[in-house]
Amino acid sequence: MITDDLSEFVATLPPMAPLAGLDFGDKTIGIAISDRLRSVASPTDTIRRKKFGVDAEKLLALLTQREVGGIVLGLPRNMDGSEGPRCQKTRAFARNLGQLTELPITFWDERLSSVMADRAMLEADMSRAKRSEKIDQVAAGVILQGALDRLRNL
Repeated sequence: MITDDLSEFVATLPPMAPLAGLDFGDKTIGIAISDRLRSVASPTDTIRRKKFGVDAEKLLALLTQREVGGIVLGLPRNMDGSEGPRCQKTRAFARNLGQLTELPITFWDERLSSVMADRAMLEADMSRAKRSEKIDQVAAGVILQGALDRLRNL
């Protein structure tokens, strides 16, 4: 199931299963996983993209290993809220992934998530090289944390 409605998404989730947050990009997929109580998102991994089949296999193996119950996929809307080509690519990725897994998938507006992630790493005094290596998974953490915070208020 793929939905834009967070209430519909949460209704399909198994109890006490962590969620995964994904920052889908042209070159990488940043991954963050929540705790079982769905209160804290932790940056986990970054997949260097190759082909959809290879990427999906790696991603689904990680999600299975971590017993994930649902996926929150960052949706890169334009600053005016409209959807451009990057949103279309993200939605296509979700459709393709949805054919390979029963996990429910929802979208979260990711505008400025990379900026927030970079700021957080700067405040943590990370080197430029370390920031470059971790930016996608930290952005996935920002995306997932936003969704987790919203889920608490549903």
